[in-house]
This record gives sequence, C-alpha cells and structure tokens, in this order.
Amino acid sequence: MGKKRESSVNTLFITLLRRQTMKVKIFLAMTVFISSLAALRSFVTNYNNFFVAAESVRAVGLIALIWKLITLKTCSGLSLQTQELTAVVLAVRICCRFDIGHNIHTFLDIASLLSTLWVIYMMRVKLFVSYNEHLDRTPKCCLIVPCAIVALLVHPNSCLPILTKIMWAFSVYLEAILVLPQLHMMQRTQMIEPFTALYVFALGVSRFFGAAYWILRVYESSEAYLFLLGRGYFWVPMVLVSETVQTFILSDFCYYYLKSVVSGNLVRVPRV
Repeated sequence: MGKKRESSVNTLFITLLRRQTMKVKIFLAMTVFISSLAALRSFVTNYNNFFVAAESVRAVGLIALIWKLITLKTCSGLSLQTQELTAVVLAVRICCRFDIGHNIHTFLDIASLLSTLWVIYMMRVKLFVSYNEHLDRTPKCCLIVPCAIVALLVHPNSCLPILTKIMWAFSVYLEAILVLPQLHMMQRTQMIEPFTALYVFALGVSRFFGAAYWILRVYESSEAYLFLLGRGYFWVPMVLVSETVQTFILSDFCYYYLKSVVSGNLVRVPRV
C-alpha cells in the first residue's frame, strides 16, 4: 500500500509539473536554486569546501564510468566528443598551472586527465565496436571556436602572461558547454543506462557546487568583486555566467534522472 500511494503521489507531482508553462518551470527552477544557495550559505562557513565537494562528486561519476567500461565491456551511450573536450579542458588547465602555481587542484586535474585519457583509449581502441558513433554527431569545432574567440575578448585581469590568461579563460568557457555532445546523444537515444546516467548526474551536481562557490563569494563581497568597470574587468561576471549556464544545461537531465530513480525506471529524456 505504501509503495502504491507513494507512486501515485510521484505520478501526480510529475503530471502537474508537466502541465506548467515554460515560464513557470523556469521560475520553479530558479526558486529551488536560490533556496539551495541560501541553505548552503547557512551551513557552510568555508566556501572552499564547495570546490572539494565538486571534485568529490565528479570523481564519483568518473569512477562509475570506469566501472562500466571495465565490467560491462561497452561504451554504448557514451559521447567520445565530450570525453575529448574534457581532456582538452584539463590539459589546458594543467599547462596554466605552471604560471598560476601548483596546489591540490593540480593533482586532481592530473588524475582526472589520466582517467579521461584512459576512457578515450578504451572507446577508440578496445571498445570501439560498441561506440554509437552515428549518434555522437556534435562537431567539436562548433564548441571550441566560439570559446576561443570569447577567451580572446574576456579573460582574467592579472599579472599573468597574456597567453596563460587567455588559455585559462578558454578552459572555463569550454568546460561550461562540453557536456552538450553527451546530452544531445542521450536525447537521440532517449533511454540511458544507469552508469552513464550517474556520470552525467554527478557532473550536474558538481557544477552546482561550482556555481554556488562563485555566486556566494560575489554576494559576500558586496558586489565589489563582481564589477570593476573602471578597468573594463568583466572576468568574474563571465565566470558566473559560465558556471550558471552549465548548471542549467545539466539541470534538465538531473530532473529526469531523479524522476527515474523515484519511479524505479530507466532514465528517459525527450527526443529533440
């Protein structure tokens, strides 16, 4: 009885949500996002913990992905484009560390890059026969070129070498949209197996913590950290936009993932 009643409540909630207009859905999403930020601000005193949380959640998703490749011996449903873009972002970021300085994030980026390169090797060589190449059609150049152009125009205003500043900005912008090939592939297949779904869900949660760090940090600075218009400094606003864009890109998938977990079904997303 309990399961049946719970299932009925979930079905009713999902039905009511589907009937809402897009404006109402966006308003609800913004309300949940702002409420979550307020809750985090109340319980977390050191905002650097958000970075730790983001890296930890992303590591969980990557472990799930590696586990799938090792045990199931298939890369079906996984976007090679997204993995290669991830490798580009990490490689660029590690190169920038030589001028910015080394810390724990450097070690985490190197570990993530090595893991991502292993995933790419498995997809291109060992498990290529199971790769859905015909569904992974998003051209990488359509994502890389716009990010490079924006990075040339808007990058950190610091004493670092100009090339390092542009490369760092490029990695931030590309990271915000690198998941698009994976999402497009999922929309074409509609049904996603659990390990790939968990990987993308982990990326969504990770980006939420990243966006929370920047938004709360700017809020605590009384906007002084946001706009230094006298020097034409738009780097921090662009970081905020990038983090927020990636969070909302992944929020739609996270909704379908949570809905599938509640209902006990496979993850399904609407076809584009």
